[in-house]
Amino acid sequence: MAMVCLSDFEAYAKKYLPKIAWDFFAAGADDCITRDENILAYKRIHLRPRMLRDVSMMDIRTKLQGTEISFPVGIAPTGFHQLAWPDGEKSTARAAKAMNICYIASTYSTCTLEEISAAAPGGLRWFQLYIHRNRAVSQQLIQQAEALGFQGLVLTVDLPYTGKRRDDIRNGFRLPPHMKLKNLEGAFEVCKMSLLDPSVTWNDIYWLQSLTHLPIIIKGILTKEDAELAVRHGVQGIIVSNHGGRQLDGGSATIDALVEVVEAVQDKVEVYLDGGIRKGSDILKALALGAKCVFIGRPALWGLAYKGEEGLQDVLRILQDEFRLSMALAGCANVSDIGRHLVQFSKL
Repeated sequence: MAMVCLSDFEAYAKKYLPKIAWDFFAAGADDCITRDENILAYKRIHLRPRMLRDVSMMDIRTKLQGTEISFPVGIAPTGFHQLAWPDGEKSTARAAKAMNICYIASTYSTCTLEEISAAAPGGLRWFQLYIHRNRAVSQQLIQQAEALGFQGLVLTVDLPYTGKRRDDIRNGFRLPPHMKLKNLEGAFEVCKMSLLDPSVTWNDIYWLQSLTHLPIIIKGILTKEDAELAVRHGVQGIIVSNHGGRQLDGGSATIDALVEVVEAVQDKVEVYLDGGIRKGSDILKALALGAKCVFIGRPALWGLAYKGEEGLQDVLRILQDEFRLSMALAGCANVSDIGRHLVQFSKL
């Protein structure tokens, strides 16, 4: 079967992954309205392409916190990669390095941070953190990540409690016995998530800043009010995210929330986005509305499920080629040519 677009990988993963694993990756909260809206919202944004702009030489590179990447896509933090492929996050790290993009490794990895680092030395990696009730566990992970050469700390802020994902409840989802949350072994019972700290506040950003020199990026912001607070508390980046529609159902699609967040931060920090990216023109639309880079979650897992590191590279190459083509057809030879003038919202 020719793998031509991301939905081909989705179909493969749905067919061949065990149902319990597919359902876990695909799950949204409650009625899955926000999960689905993340994708549908792109269809309401129309492009305004410009003609006769000399697109014979294309440059799709950009920078993330000062580090150059090959194109403005990264791998969002998702848990339990061994459910998709035996080598798990090691394969993810290798694919990201091969493509010269950023991989955000999850607290809930099924490989240790050391294994992830050793799998792809010198790759651009950030570490995603959940703050646990036992703050010493979080502190240890942050310091370990920094020592291993991770270049950013991504704090997920939209999960004081886990959203209600109906299929996981029906399936009685837990990790298979041979898989472990390697970074948290012994810290708590898997999937109870009961040691996540729901008392975290903005003041905890100062605590994180006291522990690390890494740039702090906040993931899970959807409003201008929180975007302004993030800037005020000295973070270096914001990921506009609704956790793939897995937390609060009924919230905005991330591409819709992006506009007010970008306006609020006024270029003081870099703004990124995840959720709903399925093709090159989606990336173009997100950049036109002010995102510096986008991150993919589920499509990365579909690539792993298809053929591990090689399958994930295939997914990334397809996105890269589609993005380059969309840019050219819209009249942009460089990422810096992309702007608000390129898009209009549907009147419907």
